[in-house]
Parts: sequence; structure tokens; C-alpha cells
Amino acid sequence: MAIDYTWIIDDDDIFTFTIKKMLELNHLTHRIDTFSNGLEAKQQLDFRKENNLPYPNIILLDINMPILDGWQFMDEFSQFADKKEIIVYLISSSIDPNDRIKAKKYEDIKDFVVKPVTINALLQLIAHAESLMNIP
Repeated sequence: MAIDYTWIIDDDDIFTFTIKKMLELNHLTHRIDTFSNGLEAKQQLDFRKENNLPYPNIILLDINMPILDGWQFMDEFSQFADKKEIIVYLISSSIDPNDRIKAKKYEDIKDFVVKPVTINALLQLIAHAESLMNIP
């Protein structure tokens, strides 16, 4: 049970470090890349497309970030031709019900997880991703 390639897009260094460690220590993914804003991740998606490099299997995406926030990233991502290969989970400290409503408008967002993320929540998220990817 492990995802091949995971991206964490979040400007909170402590959250990123914690999630990365939980993923690594529990052998939930083989490779992790992190980005501190949506623009960095969007540029990396474009680079990977141009160079025929593998995409992440899942993206853990924060909403509130500088430069290009999670919503702006999703607007860009919705135009991305190869998006079907990628599962996006929104992970945010926001408890605003409007954010959940907005997230449901994006067909590419598979779930909305509120921080702090526990290991059990992370295990459920990975199991959900694996079921979508048909990983036994």
C-alpha cells in the first residue's frame, strides 16, 4: 500500500515537514515533492508535460498561499490536459463552510480535509486515492 509520487503544495513549512514525515515513516508514498505556492507547482506541471516526465499521483493542496493560492491553482489545473492522471485533495485550516461548497464545484478535488491532519486521516486519504487508482 503506497502511492508512487505525491506533491504537497503548502506555504506552511511545519505542516509540510510533518505531513512529509508521516508519509515517509508510514511508507505511504515512494517519492514526495513540495512547493510553497501554486505557481511553483503549476510551473513544474508544465515542465513535466514538456519533458514527458511522470506526474504526481496525488496532490495535497492548501487554499491560502502567497503568489498563486489553492483556488487559483485549481483554476489553472482545470485547464491542464493530463489532469485525469492526478488526484487532488484540498487540505486547509479553513473551517469556513463556503470553502467546502466552493471545493465541490471543482470536479478534480476529491476531498476536503481540515488541518491538523492526523495519521488516521492521512491513512484514509491514501486508501481513498488507492481505490480511485485501483491499487490493491
